Parts: sequence; C-alpha cells; structure tokens
Amino acid sequence: MRKVTMKKANMIKFRINDKQVEARQGWTVLETAKEYNIDIPTLCHHPAVTASGSCRLCMVELKEGDWSKLVASCIYPVKEGINIYTETPRVHNVRRWIFEMLLASCPASEEVRQMAEKYGVISTRFSVHDPNQSCLVCGLCQRVCEEVVGLSAIAVMDRGVHKKVGAPFLRPTDICVACGSCVTICPTDAMAKIFDTVRGKPELPLSQLA
Repeated sequence: MRKVTMKKANMIKFRINDKQVEARQGWTVLETAKEYNIDIPTLCHHPAVTASGSCRLCMVELKEGDWSKLVASCIYPVKEGINIYTETPRVHNVRRWIFEMLLASCPASEEVRQMAEKYGVISTRFSVHDPNQSCLVCGLCQRVCEEVVGLSAIAVMDRGVHKKVGAPFLRPTDICVACGSCVTICPTDAMAKIFDTVRGKPELPLSQLA
C-alpha cells in the first residue's frame, strides 16, 4: 500500500482539453496524450529515438492564467497545473499552415497527403519545388542511425528548400551496415527510394532488408 501511495504522489496532474490527466515525471505532453488516447498529429516522432519537434505538427496551445502560447507537445515537458488544448482556433490555424507547407515540400508523399486530408487540408498555397519529392526531412532516419544503430551513415544537409537527407558529404558510405532501420522508421517511405545514395556497397538488395 505504501508503494502505491508513493507512486501516486509522484504523478504530475494537469489538464488536456479540460480533462484532468496524470503523467510521470519526465513525460512530455504528447506522451501523456497518447496514454489517454487523445489525438495529436505528428510525423517526426518515434518512441525509439529522441524527440526533435522538427515537423511541428504536434503543436498545442498551453494556457496559464490570462496568457497562452503554442508549444510542440513532443518536446514540451509536463508541469503541475498547466492547461493544454489540442483543438483551439490557434492550433487549427498553425496545423493547416504546416500541412500546406508539407504538401509543397514533399508533394509525392501519399502518407502526408492522406494525413492532411484527414485534418481538412487538400491543397497548398505554397510553391512546389520538386513534384517527385516524398521526404519531409524530419531527421528520423539520421537519429535512428546514430541513437539505435550507433553509426553516423546518414546526414541532414543544407537549409530551407535545399535541405535534404543523404550520406555525409553526399558520398555513399560503407559505414552503413544495411540494417534497414532508417527504411523502417521513415514515416513517408522516402528512405526506401534514397537508400542507395547512402549505402556505398550494399550486400543485400533493399527488398531483403525489411
């Protein structure tokens, strides 16, 4: 009984959409929302690697007293007594803008298109630079290679519309062990198309890596 009491005493209490929730010390808002089956869209998040907040789809509105701000739920740590809202006009507005930017930056991604449509976004006002691009440059492949596999065979290079994923210095590398982790974790299947630009001398066909 004492252990249960201690466990409960260490839980952090706050609200999501006016519903009281409890979270462990060190949890993020997104992790807590998942525990309570509260939907928050995200593309760059995976429990196997460190959160980066790069896609910004998981933005929520944090309200404390008379002020509020938008925060990325995947990297925002929970705090006692805060109020989080996942479906406010501010959240919907930023979510729409992000989906429109994604539709422009990776228009060939069926996953992005389907997710955007689910949230009511079916077109973009932004210019499409590469109609064949399906990589959203979320960095998941780079993080899984470094944090899980223990290698650095993948790099995110350049900035803005020129930002891309590939081998360091754009030279295929035999550091890659062809484990397929980057292909598996990719949210848009883009890594399957660019894998050969990373791996210098693949020992197995890509079809046999999964």
